Amino acid sequence: MADPFTIRIFVPDGDPEGVRLISRMNWTGLGLVFRRSDWSNVRQRPEMQSAGTYVLVGYDAEDDDRPTLYIGQADGVNGRIDSHHKDKDFWDWAAVFVSTSGGLNRAHITWLEYALIKRATETGRCRLDNGNAPQEPVLTEAEKADTHGFMKEILQILPLVGLRVFEFPKAMAVQRATDPGVDGQKRDTIIVPAQKEGFQKVFLGEDCWYAIRISGGMLDKIKYIAAYQTQPISAITHYAPVSCIEPYGDDGKYKLVFSEPAKSIEPIPLGDALPTAMQNSRYTSFARLRKAKKLTDVLGKN
Repeated sequence: MADPFTIRIFVPDGDPEGVRLISRMNWTGLGLVFRRSDWSNVRQRPEMQSAGTYVLVGYDAEDDDRPTLYIGQADGVNGRIDSHHKDKDFWDWAAVFVSTSGGLNRAHITWLEYALIKRATETGRCRLDNGNAPQEPVLTEAEKADTHGFMKEILQILPLVGLRVFEFPKAMAVQRATDPGVDGQKRDTIIVPAQKEGFQKVFLGEDCWYAIRISGGMLDKIKYIAAYQTQPISAITHYAPVSCIEPYGDDGKYKLVFSEPAKSIEPIPLGDALPTAMQNSRYTSFARLRKAKKLTDVLGKN
């Protein structure tokens, strides 16, 4: 069990979505979280003259399923972010971390940049705008202990301001698929629309499906996933048992991991009763899916 802790958040402008200064008792660091639109004012703050590390956050395209990050460091953070304000359009907000005691030197912030990039790459929950991954700088034993401690504080603060991409996905418990039996009418299957390229590459090629929104009450009920292939097929063609569900990205979406490769079934076509094809995920029971002749048989009321 993790140790409990207290975070202090000061809102200097009185706007809870604006500039936030984040500190902790017995920590010499300070976090500054702000919107891109607030940069002209934030850059004047004295803390921004200090050495520090920073994370720029946004979405590179409207349909991105994961946020894009740029992670950097500088002896004077305001000058570096000034340049990013001019030449990087994707970011909407940023988090900056500096030392209130002047305790961070160039080696420290270079290591923090390295460690944050490495962790973001390992968790796989975001896209990185950084061109190259930096090499780990050489630190003394004492410096390494200090920077590891500073890194721990950063990783505890970021989820509290809405950035969870540095956390490793924790699999949510999911019951293993079993014979539907007497519970065959209970909703235990999610049907997802899939275009040809994604279906071939991910559903069949990677034995998973991701960037799915799932109702909170369904997370511990889903045992199967079925793929509805969009036009020109317009039919449910495959299903797979689900072994676990993990968070995906940083926007409340999930990844379903299959316990075995997807199996093909007799296609269940759209049919004439539905005016349009499936656009979003839907829930049904596995028993109903296996008996269905057309999509309306699958999506009927339980």
